[in-house]
Amino acid sequence: MALKRGLTGVNRIRGGGGGGSRSAVVILVFLCVLAPLIFFVGRGVYFDSSSNDYSNASSVKQSLVDWRERLAMRSLRSLFSKEVLDVITASTADLGPFSLDSFKKNNLSPSWRQVEEVDTSFKNQTTSSIVNAKRDTTTTSKGGSHQKVETPEKLYRRQLREKRRERRANELVQHNDDTILKLENAAIERSKSVDSAVLGKYSIWRRENDNDNSDSNIRLMRDQVIMARVYSGLAKLKKNKTDLFQELQARIKDSQRVLGESTTDADLPRSAHDKLRDMGQVLSKAKMQLYDCKLVTGKLRAMLQTADEQVRSLKKQSTFLAQLAAKTIPNAIHCLSMRLTIDYYLLSPEKRKFPRSEYLENPNLYHYALFSDNVLAASVVVNSTIMNAKDPSKHVFHLVTDKLNFGAMNMWFLLNPPGKATIHVENVDEFKWLNSSYCPVLRQLESAAMKEFYFKADHPTSGSSNLKYRNPKYLSMLNHLRFYLPEVYPKLNKILFLDDDIIVQKDLTPLWEVNLNGKVNGAVETCGESFHRFDKYLNFSNPHIARNFNPNACGWAYGMNMFDLKEWKKRDITGIYHKWQNMNENRTLWKLGTLPPGLITFYGLTHPLNKAWHVLGLGYNPSIAKKDIENAAVVHYNGNMKPWLELAMSKYRPYWTKYIQFDHPYLRRCNLHE
Repeated sequence: MALKRGLTGVNRIRGGGGGGSRSAVVILVFLCVLAPLIFFVGRGVYFDSSSNDYSNASSVKQSLVDWRERLAMRSLRSLFSKEVLDVITASTADLGPFSLDSFKKNNLSPSWRQVEEVDTSFKNQTTSSIVNAKRDTTTTSKGGSHQKVETPEKLYRRQLREKRRERRANELVQHNDDTILKLENAAIERSKSVDSAVLGKYSIWRRENDNDNSDSNIRLMRDQVIMARVYSGLAKLKKNKTDLFQELQARIKDSQRVLGESTTDADLPRSAHDKLRDMGQVLSKAKMQLYDCKLVTGKLRAMLQTADEQVRSLKKQSTFLAQLAAKTIPNAIHCLSMRLTIDYYLLSPEKRKFPRSEYLENPNLYHYALFSDNVLAASVVVNSTIMNAKDPSKHVFHLVTDKLNFGAMNMWFLLNPPGKATIHVENVDEFKWLNSSYCPVLRQLESAAMKEFYFKADHPTSGSSNLKYRNPKYLSMLNHLRFYLPEVYPKLNKILFLDDDIIVQKDLTPLWEVNLNGKVNGAVETCGESFHRFDKYLNFSNPHIARNFNPNACGWAYGMNMFDLKEWKKRDITGIYHKWQNMNENRTLWKLGTLPPGLITFYGLTHPLNKAWHVLGLGYNPSIAKKDIENAAVVHYNGNMKPWLELAMSKYRPYWTKYIQFDHPYLRRCNLHE
């Protein structure tokens, strides 16, 4: 039935006349021609037109391109984001049609992404490049053959990639610089906690020592010398590297000769650059012949250990020399003492007496006790006290010295009287009551064990750790006379004890008005959270110490102490001192010195004074605040760096020297100057 209907339809067509047949033929021919064209256009095939119909083919091609673009964009909208489509749209005008097979979802190169952070100058440069590139792409050969040239978009993307690479390189360099800076800052922080030499704290890594001049040549030469020593050590182990070993040794000597005492690049001679170059060439040769990571590491470790041992040895030697320097008396002060002594004994007995001797036992005046064998130091204490006193006529100074310096001390104050103040000088050797039968310290100092401790160099305790306890001042009774103040001044009620390494900057008379609340000793406490407490000075492994004292009790300082002599006598302070001194005959309770027995003797009997009265540490601590020093009533140079020694800290010395008249004839003759 269907077949019949089909045949019937054909018969109808045939019967319909020739017009219908012709239209069918035209449609068939149109489809046969257009179908291949659509196929080839969809596959992105380019057609080269001949030179005769070039203009017609171009217009047809442009229309086909527009049609193809619309068709591709409709198909791609469902696959890609708007940013990708914008790139494709901008590119089709010059790159030609895209094939659908060439795209896959999320598979575009990163170079196609939009880059917004581009410098304006770079955009302008790129725009001009694109214009030039477009002009170049329009030129083709006369034969109609297609030339493959770099399109503007490719050029733009390539320039963007180069810009990103350059920016990434800069970021890496900046990151490297930041890392180096962090390492340097960490080294600076570590250096602050490292103990330095006894003469002060100095480190090239500290901020205050930063210099705009990096001194790179100095550091490079030192590094070269270190590596040359490493390679010379390796070359010495190999028999066939004798020439290289000798060459390295020669270059090391040359570099060390050039370095000399130089500390900056400006100090280097002109030949330094030649030496750097020559050493670099030898090191390059040595590296090629000798470099082995394991051997070089081992050699560097051995060198580091050797250097560490040398540093420890030098530190011990430095400590020993500092302690030795602290014990000595400068030649100028010794000269001063000798000249004054000679002139004193040339005086007649009538001229050797001080005026106002009736004030010496007046309890209503302000009395000072000063025990010293240093003429210049004692003069500074007296001068500074008088210059800052409101009424010098009410001040009385009781000086006690030894037999050797008795004449010098008298002569100095006879030539330079302290204004209206009263002064008196005594000789400790004339105190007949102070003998070994009464004083335990004198008896112990005369013992064979004590003489062996002080005078035998091969003693096992002769190390630097115990060197400070072997100071000759501990052999002098001037140092222990402070425990016998009521015996020395029996008619006084109060007395202010001063060390000879202090200066006075304010009027001290208000100290006599301080209420000690029944205590014997008025002193400034020195303890911090865990510093200068009793366990630092006393041996708490001894049961006598552990049973009677608190290890966390706060220590205090000698140097400026107000003593109530009435309470002293009432509580028998000297008897307490004798008791503990006898128990310490073998030095098992404390080491030598006067502060540990002072802490024991005045335990529970010390009244703390305001810290502004007494600032300590100018003889060892380089970091005391200037404000604290200037606001202090008394400044104390306790420690090894006394202001009259060459090893004194220069920034603290002017506080002391301003009380010395360096134009004095005796000082000039002994070459004493600032």
